[in-house]
Formats: sequence, structure tokens, C-alpha cells
Amino acid sequence: METIAKEIWKEMLPEFREKTAQFYAGKLDKGAYKGFSGLYGSYAQKGGKASMLRLRMPAGCVTKEKMAFVADVIRRYHIRRVHFTTCQTIQLHDLDQETVCAVMEEAIDAGIIPMGGGGDFPRNVMCSPLAGVDRDEYFDVRPWAKAAGEYLMGFIRAEKMPRKLKVCFSGSPANVPHATFRDLGFAARRDGKFDVYSAGGLGNNPRFGVKVAEAVCPDQILYYIKAMWLTFRAYGNYENRGKARTRYMQESLGGAEEYARAYQKKLEEVFASGEDLTIRPQAEPVVKKGDGSTASGPRVIAQKQEGLYAVVWHPIGGQPDPQQFAALSDLLADMEGAEMRLAPDETAYLINLTGTEAGRVLAATENGAGTRFETSVSCIGASICQVGARDSQGLLAACVAAVREAGIPDSALPQIHISGCPSSCGTHQTGELGFRGAARMVDGKPQPAYQFYAGGCDRQGEERMGRELGAMLETEIPEFLVALGNAVAGSGLTYEDWMAVHPGALEKIAAPYLG
Repeated sequence: METIAKEIWKEMLPEFREKTAQFYAGKLDKGAYKGFSGLYGSYAQKGGKASMLRLRMPAGCVTKEKMAFVADVIRRYHIRRVHFTTCQTIQLHDLDQETVCAVMEEAIDAGIIPMGGGGDFPRNVMCSPLAGVDRDEYFDVRPWAKAAGEYLMGFIRAEKMPRKLKVCFSGSPANVPHATFRDLGFAARRDGKFDVYSAGGLGNNPRFGVKVAEAVCPDQILYYIKAMWLTFRAYGNYENRGKARTRYMQESLGGAEEYARAYQKKLEEVFASGEDLTIRPQAEPVVKKGDGSTASGPRVIAQKQEGLYAVVWHPIGGQPDPQQFAALSDLLADMEGAEMRLAPDETAYLINLTGTEAGRVLAATENGAGTRFETSVSCIGASICQVGARDSQGLLAACVAAVREAGIPDSALPQIHISGCPSSCGTHQTGELGFRGAARMVDGKPQPAYQFYAGGCDRQGEERMGRELGAMLETEIPEFLVALGNAVAGSGLTYEDWMAVHPGALEKIAAPYLG
């Protein structure tokens, strides 16, 4: 499998510069520009006065070199907003016309490819963020995720792709990257093989994936990826853009069993074609050794490598202070084997640290989330996103402030998930508590509100969508969460235990806030 040369990607840049200039000059409307720029991993922000750029980080891995590139760009171009996304990428925001073009070219030179980061293309291949260092993983799925990502880059110019194609690899039943409900998910097994799930996804018409194969040898994963593409080419909906996602094939083909049969037929065709898609990616073992120093604390995770640690850093809303990010890059530069890993809940893990190094990283990241609730997930929101309905980041900030002011203790509230619109970029449908941007009529006038979901779960074998309970006014959601947190704290139980002991209590507390 050959890597696409940087020069090939750079040949695409003059057209991007031309179209971007036309857009900023008012000669290309936002709809036409969005349809074009998504190929390059860039979109105009709301209002059309600035752009964002999405930097692919295959398998969520951000090496020290990639961190250094982002840090350098932050400093030279005075970037004020950075976002860790739920697809394990890094977004740079508020870029002007010249900056977005310049950073795109510089990123390619640095080995960071933005192409396909938006639009009707394969998105960043996702992976368990602690792959290779997690004590609970079945095996390290990271080399396979990276190989899949490289293969899928060859589909950037392929015809008849779904509106998005999200592929991921999970190393344990924790199912952090949601392998069982993506367009194509590979879930690790104890025996060193994968079970394969297909045609899942959140958003409108959410569906859990269909298990289409069991005990797949890792070296054959590309056959299953190509079969996914061929299945969509044969049965995908191209007439209705809103249904141009793989999950709609479950319904159009008559159910999960019929979909599985259709997929298997395409898989047989791929194997019968004679094309050799077998891969054996190079393993990436951690060679660093501990030095006898130790670290502990709520943000410290002991790796399976003796004497090494990972530090958890969750900037509120997945938005790190750009200068803090740059300083952290400087700090890691001289730490052997150190790396950042991004998670689908917008958390960053700094891995392969000795105890002493972990202490230094803890100090450099101390202003992030301090409780489970503060690690809550939010999409970038309507203040930035063209299609966003509500300012999800603004809501999360208000909720965190209210909960802090009320002194709600850790464990009294769960991590919540906020999406500004039905697209579910904040994965509201599988959170224990979820909110989705909407409107509610008050005195005959629509007011900013969020649909409230409860009881979702993403753990493999326990997956469920949250129950939709009604609409809450945006202004009242912080008050509701404080009321809920006080009730749980007063019981002396954790949120999970309180829910188990008091069925129906959540609905009772929420009732006065629901329309």
C-alpha cells in the first residue's frame, strides 16, 4: 500500500486558493463554497468572515512533531481558537483568507493532511485513545487504524461516496470510539481478531451498527473497508442528500439481516476479485522505560508499561487555550517518547511519561476539567458552525459556572453531551444526559431550547440511545443541573448509584423544566 505523496495533495491547493478568494470577494455563495471546501477540510464559519481548518490526526495520535507544528502556527498566525473534535482531530478557527491557505500548505509539508476532513469523504479514522498503553485493552489496534486511514485517503477522489464515512477501531468493550455504531467499526476481541459492525451512526435516524463479520484477522481489514464502499455504491441513497449516509441502508434494504446479506455479497466480490489487500503494518511498541519515579492522582493513569504514566487533560468544551497548548508542546519536546492522544469526548491524554514528567505535565494542565461533569462534551456550536442551531459551547460554559458556584461535588453529576443541532456531533444520543439544540414556544414565540435525552450508553454490549424527554429552555438548563446535582449529593451516592436506587427521580426533577 503506497502512501500518497505530499506533492499530489499540494497540486490541489491552487484551486482552493482561487475558490477561497472568490468566496471572500463575494463572487461565490456560501453553499457553493461549502460544497467545494469540505474536500480540503475547511469550512467558512458563520457569517462568512472567517474560516476553520480541520487537521487530520490518524488514530487520534498527535506526535511531538505534529504538536510542535500546531504550536508554531498558533504563534506565527496569532490563532485564538483551537478545538479538539469528537472525531479526534484538531480544528483551527477564526482564520482569514490568507491564513487558511498558508496553514493548509504548511500542514501538508509537515505531514498533516487536511484533505477529506469535511464533505462527502472518508473522515479521520478513529481509535481507542490509549491504544498500546491501556492495561485493559485486548490488543493494540493503533497500527491497524493507521493503515486503514492511509488506505482510505485513496478514496478521497472516489465516486459515489456517502455524505460521510466514519471508520473506527476499538481496543476493548469500553468502546470509546463507538465502533459498534459507526459507518464501519472494528471491535477488538480477546483472541486478537476483530468483530466488524457496519451501517451505524448518530444524528437523524440513529442506528446501531449491524454485525457483519466475526473473528476477522486484522491483516484482512482492508477487504472489509472496500466492501463497505461497494455496498454503498450499490445501495446508497444519492437522490436525497439527507439520507446519503450508510445507516439509511438498514431501512432501505428491509432491515439489519438484509443489510448484512447485501454487505456479505459485496465482501465476497472483493475477495473473489484477486486484488491483494492483505496488510501487515509495523508494530509500534513503547520502548521507553520508567526511571523509578512515580505519579498518582485523579488525572494520572498508570500505563501497562511499568513505570510510565498518562496524564488526562480535558480543556472545558474541548477548547484549549492556544498559548497553553503551545507551552505544553514545548514542555513535551525533550520528553522521550511523549505523545498526545485525542479522545472522542474531546479529552487529550499525554502518554509515555515518567513519574517526574507526569508531575510537570500535571502542573502545565491544571486549569482543565476538575470533575467528571466538567469533562462534558460539546460541539463547536452555532456561534461558529454554519448549520448550528444553538450555541452549545456557551451553554456548557454556563452550566459549568453554575455547578461550580453551587459547589456540586464530583460524582454527583455525570458527563453530559451537548449538540447544537440534530447532527449529534456532541453525541447527545448516547450520553447519560444529552442536549440537542432546538426551540420551544413560549407565549407564542420560539425561544432557544434544547431537547433533553437521558439514559444513553455507549459501552459495547450495553449500547442504548437516550430517551427523549422534552425540551428545556436554554436559560433554565444550568438551574436544572444544579437541582439534579444537589439531589444526588444529598443522598450521599454517586450519580450512577442514585439512578439505580431512585428510578423515576430524574424525570421528576426534570419535569418542571420540560415543555
